Amino acid sequence: LQERLTGRVEIEHLSENTLGALNPDDLYLKIKQAIDWLGTLLVLLLTLPLLAAIAAIIRLESKGPALFSQARMGYRGKIFTLHKFRTMTTARDSTQSAREQAITQDDDLRITRFGRILRRTRLDELPQMINILRGEMSWIGPRPEAAPLSEWYEQELPFYRYRHIVRPGISGWAQVMQGHVASPDQVLSKLHYDFYYIKNFSPWLDLLIVLKTVRTMLTGFGAR
Repeated sequence: LQERLTGRVEIEHLSENTLGALNPDDLYLKIKQAIDWLGTLLVLLLTLPLLAAIAAIIRLESKGPALFSQARMGYRGKIFTLHKFRTMTTARDSTQSAREQAITQDDDLRITRFGRILRRTRLDELPQMINILRGEMSWIGPRPEAAPLSEWYEQELPFYRYRHIVRPGISGWAQVMQGHVASPDQVLSKLHYDFYYIKNFSPWLDLLIVLKTVRTMLTGFGAR
């Protein structure tokens, strides 16, 4: 009852044996991947003009490529290269570590004006359709973290690696319920939502996440 009301799975008292009860349905994993692949081909064809326009505006607003690529921790703990529209300047602080550079704050000064629009509407995520076609991601699933951050969280948080048992997604239950976080304490809270998604892995939950994501894209309000 508590899980249904909060949309979270408490993980403080989990054991290795308990994790077996959270295994996602293997049949739906395969069906979902096929739906992702076919749906992505359709969306890609329909949005090609939009993608080209976004890329052109990014190039005009600031120096650098239209796409941003970054190593992320993915399905079964395999590192892959994620692609997004670039929403920040290409300047980097050489005094910061790779982990510090990977953390983006809501008021980050590196974010461009057009980049804020892309982030608010989530249009910056569209190039990840490439990752879906490669089988590295899904439309819906736990958000993949930058490799340095994921390695840090694995050291700090119990059972963190278990979130990689399903393909990471462009949007997910934790994103629509909590939004962007960075510190280990916040990520621990987010992990409760990720485990709820894994435990209740189903087309109905995916549909609910899609509806919540569309609401955020259209209104600009809600967890991001």
